[in-house]
Amino acid sequence: MATKEAPSSKKTAAASSSGKADTKASAKAAAAAVRIADNKKAIFNYHIEERFEAGMVLEGWEVKSVREGKVQLTDGYVVIRGGELFIIGCQINPLGTASTHIRPDSVRTKKLLMHKDEIRRLVGKVEQKGFTLVPLNMHWKAGKVKCEIGLAKGKGEHDKRDTIKDREGKREVERAMKSRNR
Repeated sequence: MATKEAPSSKKTAAASSSGKADTKASAKAAAAAVRIADNKKAIFNYHIEERFEAGMVLEGWEVKSVREGKVQLTDGYVVIRGGELFIIGCQINPLGTASTHIRPDSVRTKKLLMHKDEIRRLVGKVEQKGFTLVPLNMHWKAGKVKCEIGLAKGKGEHDKRDTIKDREGKREVERAMKSRNR
């Protein structure tokens, strides 16, 4: 009987500390979502209406290069072909130690993975309302490479000037506060 009670006492001890385990798990989840690359150009050139997270279909050499941070998203864009999403122009540079029997293509078209309902919704918005899909960043999530894509509308030239003006104004305020605190 003592052997039967020992496992149940472990369960109650684990249940009582489950609150602590949940906070540790959420901290690990936040730390696990590490950014690989950002597309700052897209945020400057577009108004981002909605953001979506999509998985990526990558080859082995690409994953190794992504771990080393050899990714460039600035010229990338997302297209819809046959009800599937593809990212074009996302450059993943191969490592020097890439395999000899594989010829890596750094600008290979990569497939994005999303639910069909989300893809249908994106198709409707892109075709009817003049939206476009742009990659915003790549990050790790639970050991997988994810790409955050944005449903975006292009900014006009005056909007870009306003963005620059706001950014410079914030810098001046920060400088003034920094010099005041000294």
